[in-house]
Formats: sequence, structure tokens, C-alpha cells
Amino acid sequence: MTGNGIEIGQQTCHNPAEPVESPGTHPGTRRQDDLVRINGSTPATGTPSCAAPFRAAGARARAGLLLSTFLVSLALSDAPAHAFDLFGWNPFSSSQDAEENGIPNPFPYEVTLTLAGEDSDLEKTLNGASQLVSEQATPPSGEAGLVARAIADFERLVGQLYVEGYYAGTVSIRVAGLELQQALAAPSLPGPRPVPVTISVTPGPRFTFGTISIDARDASAAARALVDSPSDYGLVRGEVAKSDAILRAEARIVRDLKAGGYAFARIGQREIVADHDNNQLDVRLSVTVGPEARFGEVTVSGTKRTDPDFVIEQAMIPTRAVYDPKAIKDANKRLNDLGIFSSVRIVEGKAPGPDGLLPITIEVSERKRNVIGLGANWSSSEGFGVESYWRRRNLFGKGELLSLEGSVGRIGQNALSDLEYAARIAFEKPGAFGPLTKFTTSLGAKQEVPDAYRSRSITADAFLVRQFSDSLSARVGGEFFYADEQDVFGDNTYMMAGVIGELSYDTRDDPLNPTKGINALLFAEPAYDMRGGNGMLFVRGYASTYQALDEAKRFVLAGRVGAGSIIAPSVRDVPAARRYFVGGGGSVRGYAYRNIGPRLNGEVTGGRSFVEASAEVRMRVTETIGLVGFVDAGNAFDAMYPDFSQALKIGVGAGLRYFTPVGPLRLDVAVPLSPDKDDPKFAIYLGLSQAF
Repeated sequence: MTGNGIEIGQQTCHNPAEPVESPGTHPGTRRQDDLVRINGSTPATGTPSCAAPFRAAGARARAGLLLSTFLVSLALSDAPAHAFDLFGWNPFSSSQDAEENGIPNPFPYEVTLTLAGEDSDLEKTLNGASQLVSEQATPPSGEAGLVARAIADFERLVGQLYVEGYYAGTVSIRVAGLELQQALAAPSLPGPRPVPVTISVTPGPRFTFGTISIDARDASAAARALVDSPSDYGLVRGEVAKSDAILRAEARIVRDLKAGGYAFARIGQREIVADHDNNQLDVRLSVTVGPEARFGEVTVSGTKRTDPDFVIEQAMIPTRAVYDPKAIKDANKRLNDLGIFSSVRIVEGKAPGPDGLLPITIEVSERKRNVIGLGANWSSSEGFGVESYWRRRNLFGKGELLSLEGSVGRIGQNALSDLEYAARIAFEKPGAFGPLTKFTTSLGAKQEVPDAYRSRSITADAFLVRQFSDSLSARVGGEFFYADEQDVFGDNTYMMAGVIGELSYDTRDDPLNPTKGINALLFAEPAYDMRGGNGMLFVRGYASTYQALDEAKRFVLAGRVGAGSIIAPSVRDVPAARRYFVGGGGSVRGYAYRNIGPRLNGEVTGGRSFVEASAEVRMRVTETIGLVGFVDAGNAFDAMYPDFSQALKIGVGAGLRYFTPVGPLRLDVAVPLSPDKDDPKFAIYLGLSQAF
């Protein structure tokens, strides 16, 4: 059985200068890379070397190739690790999708992986890379499925050895005591069931980088200066020659050249020479730089209602500026953030014109203009809540948004007259003062009926919102607030005007289920109550952070802190709806809603300051199920600044998460450790997204 110049049981060589035909892209296929030379002994300069000879104990090692009936071509048995085409395959890519439930003819097996030598870290890495090991609990379909899985595993393990810098190792896989080519040819697999599978790995010596060069000889001096130092890209002579270091270096070289204005830069050729006499890997990367380019004319296609000039303005691609891929990336994000397009594609010209200008085309597809949304939540202490909205996108063709929103809360907790409700109409115009600044305004009415007070209010506001970067934004504006309230102090009416400033910073990877990053907000509002004749200053801030403990992001630590202060003559001078209360969902879980804080005659009054903190341990058990343990703490204080001489109220609990495409469904159960009047023995919370 032969294929592509290699025969089972013997070895045929090619001149590395001559291309070798690839057997195809079928699963498990190995392609002889004509750019790769592997030196069993160092030949004279210019001497053609064999495409696959290896040195083993002073002699050429055996090499084998299996050409299966489904065109799988790969080396088997004790063949040294020489599949250099794996440099073009990312060994850390996710494993193939698991077989569906209800596997026809499931064929169980038991696998053992042994590693020569004592290297627990490498053994753990190889076990993690092995599909036979990781998917042992999911049996393949039939004997052929097991052999196919073993064939794929050979490729994965060889690739993982390269990732770790081992280029003279051997991988041997036996199924029911048979080598793979024997197992494939056998009418049935002998032996007991489950079928024993053994994997034997001898890593051999670890290679280091030898001679390293980046060849951009046809480029300008400016382009060569960008990539003339291999060490800048992690390729350092004498360091462990990990294959993924070469892949990362290639990506960074191309990235730097593109950032320098060379839009068509690419890696032209890659020559990798494994010197087995010295256990070194020599690397030569040839770079095709291409011409320097500048942004040319920007055109738009696909718009129906949207003004094309508005799209160009929002994209902010600087015409005649030196090409920069970041400008393309930022433009794509800004256009998607408008919310009026279902797709955005920025197409670069195939080549710059004689003037060096590269034409850019923005291809868009507009979303439906009308959208309706519904939501619901529930907790044992606050009852049911429902909310809905209607939005009209792209109102006048320049990204404007009109929203009507409504919500009803505490359903089932009180009489109908004691329901909490809110209604709001809002308008948003992007690009009000340049592409990065939008104008928003809204008018809303609300009734709040927690146990501590009743408030009916009307709010009108207007803001300018500025986006400074992907993570930093600010808004400034003003608001008018009118409220009629009843609380422990009696009946009061407030009519306030204030100026608001807010700064937010958000680097979370996912707002609904973050696994890394920071989310922080700082708010300040000087305000004046025209009915009471009192001035006051509201200040508050929140910050949360997230850190995954493993590469798969299945274990995540999350923490949140918050604090605030109101500079005002007394608590009574502050509207109850604007005082600080603690307790309930989104605060200290386990306690009644807004039931933590200073009291008068046993009733919570709300405070002029507060402090809160939460910590969670989040564990993803399966792809759809997660568990959470948490502790919350906080209190509100009568004084204008937090009084840490007073004990914090603490709640503890656990939760269940069900992960969906739109975010995790949350079920939390919390217990208050020091309950007060009106606090439950425990509380249950349902909602969408993580608690914070």
C-alpha cells in the first residue's frame, strides 16, 4: 500500500525543493510540506535532504504511512514525530463535536496513556490533548469509529509534542493489541470488551531554537525595520522551540506590517529545519510585504432608508491616512453599535491604485425598524415583575431611536393599588456632535411601593453621551424630578432640578455572563429642591471584577463593591426614592427588598450613605448547567458618610445557572444571617444573566 511517495515498511525521500502532492483535506490527513527539511545528520549546504528521515540511536528510524480506504494518510506505529504540516494547524483548537446522544452501535473501550520518563506536566498535557482519553465516556459508533478516533488521536498527540518542543518523539497506539494498520485491516477486533487501547509516548529530547531569520529582502527599509528582530516576536535562539511560538510570531509579524500601512502583508514561505544532531530547530520566515497603502474613497452599499453619508461619518475611516487595520475594526464596531444593521462588512480593495490609495466599500444590511421585547423576573420577597418595550429604529435615516417602555412589579405581593409600575418614552440621536457623541432625552413616570415608603414621581432628563474608547464613556446632562411621597416622616412633595455627570468603564468579555474584566461606574449630581429650598449632592460608585481560574473559564471568581453618599441637611430632606436603601435582589440577597438601613419607630427610613459588597464563586458543571456560591454584605446609614462602627448585614446562598444563547437563567436561594423586621427566613430569586 503506497501513497504520496511513502511506503509502509520503507521510506522514500523527496527533494525538499520539489512540491509533494497533498493527499487531501480529509480528517486525519497529513500533508508533506515541501518547505520542511529534517536533518538526520547535517548535510552540506545545498544538499537535498529527505523529507522524512529521522535519526534514532544512530540509525534511521522506521517510518510508516497508512493510506486508509477513506484517504486518511498518516504515519503510524513508532514513526518519529515529523508531521511539520501541523505548524499550520492550531493544536489548541476545540475538539471535534461530541457524538450525538443515541449513538448507533456504541463501542466502549478502556484507554491507558503511558509516557516514557517522569514529566507529570507533559503527561497531563498529553492526556488533555487525547480525544481517546477525554471522550472515553462517549463511546464511538462501532469498531470503525474507534479506529478512526485512534487515527485522529495520533495526529493530535504528535501535534502536542511539537507544541511542547519535542521533534524526535514517537507515538504508538494499539487497539486490542493491534497496531492501527492491523486494526484497520482486521475483520473484527479481538479480545475482551471494553476493548483495551494503549497509547505509548516517548518524547525524546526537547529542541531549542537555532538559527532564526525573517526575510523581507524585497521590502523597503521602513518595512524591514518593523520585522528585523525575531526576538521581538518570541523567537529567541536557545529557548524551547514550541511550534505555537512560530504561529504566534507569524501572526504578529503580519499584524505589525499591516499596522504600518502594508495592507497586503503575508507570510510567503516557512522553512523549518530540525537538526537532530544538535536538537535544534532552525526557522526561516519569508515575508511578502506588498506596497504601502493609504485609505482611499469610502463608499456604501446596501442602505435603503439609512443616509450613506451618515454611515461614512460614523465609520470614521480617515481618507488618505496610512492604512491601519485598527481603523477598519473600530469602524465595524461603531456601525454595529448603532443597532440599525443586521450585518456590516467592510471590504478593502484588491490593490491600491497608482496613487497608493486603497478603496473601501462598506456593505450593510438594515435591520427591521420595529422591535418588541418582553421580560419577566420573580423573587419570593418581591413577587413577579414584567416589562416590555417597543422601539422604532432609524427614525429619520440617521440611526435615531424612539423607545416606549413599561414595567409592572411586586405582582402578587400587594393589592392592585400597591403595584409598582413605570412608563417611559425616550429618544436617542447618534452623531449629535460628531460621530462619538450622541444625544438622549426621556420622560418617565413611576410608582414605587417598597415596605418603607410610597413614591409617585415624574422625571425628565437630557444627556450628551460621549464614547472615548471601547471601554470608557461619559455622560453629562440635567434632569427635573417631581415626587409625591408617603413614608415614616409623613407626606412630602419634592421638586428637584439637578446636573448629572457619570463616568463608566467596562472591559467585560460578556455583559450577561462575564468571565474577565472590570465594570465600574461613578455618578455625581448636585441638585436643588425648589419646594424645600435645600441643596444636596448625590455621589455613588460601583465596581465589579471577574477572573477565570482555568483556561476553559469553567471556574470564575466574581466580586462587587459599591458605596455612596448624599450631602444634605437630613435624611428627611432627601426624597425617599433617592435615599439609599440596601437589601433584596441586586443588593444583599436574603433580606426583604430595601429593608436594610436606619430605622425610626421600627420602620426603615433610608440613609444618606451606604456600602455594599458581594463575592461569588461560579462553576460551570456542563455546557448548560452551572453552580454558584455567594456571600453579600452591606448597610445603609443615617450619616452622610458610611459608619463602619455599625455591623454590616450579611446574606449567604447558592444558585443554579442554566446557560442559554441569550445568557444564563439564574435561580438563587439566599439566607439572611441577621434578619430584622419584615425579613424572610430565606429568599428565592429568578432572572436572566448573572447577579452582577
